Amino acid sequence: MAVSRADVVDANFTRIIGAFRAEANPEEVDWDRPIREDSALTGREAMALFEAQLESRHIDLASRWLKTLGESFYTIGGSGHEGNAAVAAALQPSDPALLHYRSGAFFLARSQQVPGSHGAFDVLRGCVAAADEPIAGGRHKVFGSVPLAIPPQTSTIASHLPKAVGQAIAMDRRARLAGEPEDRVVVCTFGDASSNHASATTAFNAAAWSSWQRVPCPVLFVCEDNGLGISVRTPGGWVAHNLQNRSGLAYFYADGLDIAHAFDAACEAADYVRSTRQPAILHLRTVRMLGHAGSDVEQLYRTKEEIEATEAQDPLLATARMLIKEGFLTPDEVLGLYESTRSRIRALAQEATRRPKLETREAVMEPLFQHREEEIAAVVPVAAPEVRAEMFKSRLPEQQDRKRTLAFQLNRALHDVLAGDPSTIIFGEDVARKGGVYHVTAGLTERFGVGRVFNTLLDETSILGLALGASQAKLLPIAEIQYLAYLMNAIDQLRGEAGSLQFFSQGQFANPAVIRIAGLAYQRGFGGHFHNDNGIAALREIPGLLIGCPSNGADAARMLRTMVAAASAFGRVCVCLEPIALYHMKDLHSDGDEGWLTHYPEPHHHMPVGEVQAYGESGTVCILSFANGLWMSLRVAERLRAERGITVKVVDIRWLQPLPIDSIFKEIAGCDSVLIVDECRANSGIAAELSAEISESDFDGPVARVTAPDTYIPLGAAANLVLVSEDDITSAVVDLHERVKA
Repeated sequence: MAVSRADVVDANFTRIIGAFRAEANPEEVDWDRPIREDSALTGREAMALFEAQLESRHIDLASRWLKTLGESFYTIGGSGHEGNAAVAAALQPSDPALLHYRSGAFFLARSQQVPGSHGAFDVLRGCVAAADEPIAGGRHKVFGSVPLAIPPQTSTIASHLPKAVGQAIAMDRRARLAGEPEDRVVVCTFGDASSNHASATTAFNAAAWSSWQRVPCPVLFVCEDNGLGISVRTPGGWVAHNLQNRSGLAYFYADGLDIAHAFDAACEAADYVRSTRQPAILHLRTVRMLGHAGSDVEQLYRTKEEIEATEAQDPLLATARMLIKEGFLTPDEVLGLYESTRSRIRALAQEATRRPKLETREAVMEPLFQHREEEIAAVVPVAAPEVRAEMFKSRLPEQQDRKRTLAFQLNRALHDVLAGDPSTIIFGEDVARKGGVYHVTAGLTERFGVGRVFNTLLDETSILGLALGASQAKLLPIAEIQYLAYLMNAIDQLRGEAGSLQFFSQGQFANPAVIRIAGLAYQRGFGGHFHNDNGIAALREIPGLLIGCPSNGADAARMLRTMVAAASAFGRVCVCLEPIALYHMKDLHSDGDEGWLTHYPEPHHHMPVGEVQAYGESGTVCILSFANGLWMSLRVAERLRAERGITVKVVDIRWLQPLPIDSIFKEIAGCDSVLIVDECRANSGIAAELSAEISESDFDGPVARVTAPDTYIPLGAAANLVLVSEDDITSAVVDLHERVKA
């Protein structure tokens, strides 16, 4: 039968300190003297850190006690990691801190630094999923607080590191753009096992890449190294070897089992980052006690001797011994403090169980990204008239209102946004002097400078991390992902980080950002699956993400304005999926008809979320489509009208998440049948959901779908074999028409 190591560790502290013998304390203790000769840590500071360590330990014990009562839902703790309290003491309380789940003592130490904070009670309310827990409101147990400058993290795989780098870079960039001073640093903590994850190595590389170019990147990576990833051992010496040999990243070592050494090393590391504005790694030695979590039976993969050897290194015992040895506390005073902390934490834990819980679906989902449509128009950023006149004079010397392509009008809209909102920045691969692969960002760097429109390294995780970090630094990022397929290696930055932040902070933190993604298929004679990708399911499954897909230039400009406004005013994460094949499309029905060109929309003219565009009147068939499918459907509708007299209404649904269901129902009313033309793969688009919505409504006509097969797209003419074609659409319309007439 497995022994409760929590009980053993608890008893060990009392037994060992009770047996400790030290000379009597002097009557007057000088709390402002160094804790020992080789350290700058004072007795007063050490005492505060010890109190944070005690709180963290007793919260771990209380959460496991609550679990036996069926009240606690989270038992991953920080026992053995309490040395991270010293890192908090080495930083300023205004320094943004992105903490992983074993940094409880850091959170509690910082809570001491900010008057009015209730760190221990906040953590306990998180453990029991109390609805009045101030950051996540019962949705998860996270370390987070607006007053403490700690945005909540749910990452277990270091996926918060790229956005920490992004925030560090963006903080200094924002300060330079605004002409303001900036001395804050960003700190992010993670485990030794997570240091091997792709997201961590991405962050290290991006920080070093910035350092190499002398781009300010004041981020302090803190690796809390306990030698284990659940049951997987980290090879001895690997973390030090891996972290201290990275060019561009200064390396510091701290013994987290010795609070004085940890404090001194953390101060040195923090001072280096703060003064140089360059990145550094603090390698913090820790141990892991009480297993991975309350449900983890550590005895299955570690021997009793190994577990006991680890417990003998308890940092709480080490701090207590030092305070006794150096004459600041007696053993009885330490034990009294230990027990009084236990009583206080136990009482807080009991009170936490009495707090309300989330009880309705609506309450759970309330923090998901929302916005008020009536307020969007007021915050659409558009350049002043005189600025716009000067801005576009050289681009349109003959005719200011000439019809243009999607790429051209989107470029013009980006000009407008940059001029109308000085907090906006645009970045990605090749977006600067080249102007993007498809020239959508042409001329932006020349007009607004490299401080606002710039190239990044070729790594999508870093690009999205920079976007999320920039939004935390009070900038409005418009990030470009060069191709839709390139997003897949980095999508957790949207799902696990951006998509969850408002949800797990009740809207107190947000990631206002617009992500432009060039995608979909139909690039003639070019591509293969990386450049012709027609799967969007991975994007659409992210809760709260706003996804739009414009088909022409006017729509692209209006949609971009809406997304920028929704991000800026309401913190929404928005994805603008731009159909590559339509970027430079001019014609619709015949060569030279210029039927796909549009005028640039008037200032402040945006596209309300959920607005669709109908072409034609109600008829036998109503086609619902978007992007390339829309272009093909309009061609098919015109041919069938002229050749067969079949009346077809075509609707551009525009918004892919959430689907504009109410608007769609209004458009299909009066039609006899519905055809959904979805150019995406059958299991990776919108056709199945849209078909289900219509079938479950009171629409009583037949509903059909045309989709691409579930396959990758090959090169050359073979691509046409697996993409939706006009012949496919024609056959489906004719079939529906005949079914209705029959």
